[in-house]
Amino acid sequence: MRRITKMLAIMIVVSIVLVACGKKDAAGVVKDLDKVVNKLESYQGTGVMTLYTGDKPQEYQVEVWYQNPSFYRIALTNAEKDVTQIVLRNEQGVYVLTPSLNKSFRFQSDWPENQGQVYLYQTLVRSILSDGARQFASDKENYVFEVAANYNTHALVRQKIWLDKENYAPKQVQVSDSQAKVVVEVKFDSFNFDTKFENNSFDMQHNLDTAAEDAKGTLLEVDENGMLVEKLPDSSSEDPVSGSIAEGEEGTASGTTPALTDSFGVIVPTYLPDGVAYQDDKVVEGEERIMVLQRYNGTYQFTLTETRSPDRTASTVTGEMVDMGFTFGFLSGDELRTLTWTMDGLEFRITSEDLPVSEMVKIAASMQDQTGK
Repeated sequence: MRRITKMLAIMIVVSIVLVACGKKDAAGVVKDLDKVVNKLESYQGTGVMTLYTGDKPQEYQVEVWYQNPSFYRIALTNAEKDVTQIVLRNEQGVYVLTPSLNKSFRFQSDWPENQGQVYLYQTLVRSILSDGARQFASDKENYVFEVAANYNTHALVRQKIWLDKENYAPKQVQVSDSQAKVVVEVKFDSFNFDTKFENNSFDMQHNLDTAAEDAKGTLLEVDENGMLVEKLPDSSSEDPVSGSIAEGEEGTASGTTPALTDSFGVIVPTYLPDGVAYQDDKVVEGEERIMVLQRYNGTYQFTLTETRSPDRTASTVTGEMVDMGFTFGFLSGDELRTLTWTMDGLEFRITSEDLPVSEMVKIAASMQDQTGK
């Protein structure tokens, strides 16, 4: 009997040792992650990004491709409006593509090395490696890290990252503000390492042409009453939308788009910095297109310009690419700075001498789920 009891005790001890040996601590996982990120050749991931910055959550389908050493392709699709924007990095530079407008901007930039993105694997892993005060936990399927956020904005403070125990693929990311409120969340549907891409997968023109074939955007026209309405396949079924920019109908990049001189509804920001108030506005009717100028004054002074966005081929932009969360814009100028972005076929510009870029982005974000007024 004693012999059996002794054997059971030995077996229990051995089992405990084996379990302990198989269980990784934070140091072991961090060491593995360092190896994984340094040996990365390629990956492809898809998921849903949700922004909690406006009056209601905004969802975006995210697709991310990476190929060593520095090729990237990020596709962001507005889940509600079904409009896609693509950010591409290849050996020629960094491009922001808007297929529904046949538009392409080229930047001389080292993005994403100078800007972290919540859906990029390298950004997530490096934030874990660089935070000596990282917090670590694990559940049945995931390793969970809580670390400092590093996204070039003071609004995002902490992030929680779930990694698959099997291969360290990202499963979920939550980025929070100083009040511990989740501002950005990404849930990956799939994430695969060592993806084999075609030779033209990161070619600018190939991506613009391919995406434009299925591009969906809002096509608008002015009816006989001067109202801006959706351009539908069957014009007899059009329903006027008085004074507003219509959303949700499908159109292709090759379809009939509104003229640049057609009128459009004005989108007004729902967020303004403390001490800033609306001053006035005016409509400038040029030969090429109509522009609406809104001026704001107070703690900061800035002008918000809205106009129809012209179709363009690839053009080099002198300035800095800005990740605005819901889209990508570009910042130009030194003392007088201008943030430019497109949305629903309109081009927006915020111009100011003293408005911080972070406030420009907040103002823009407050407009992205609005309709024309």
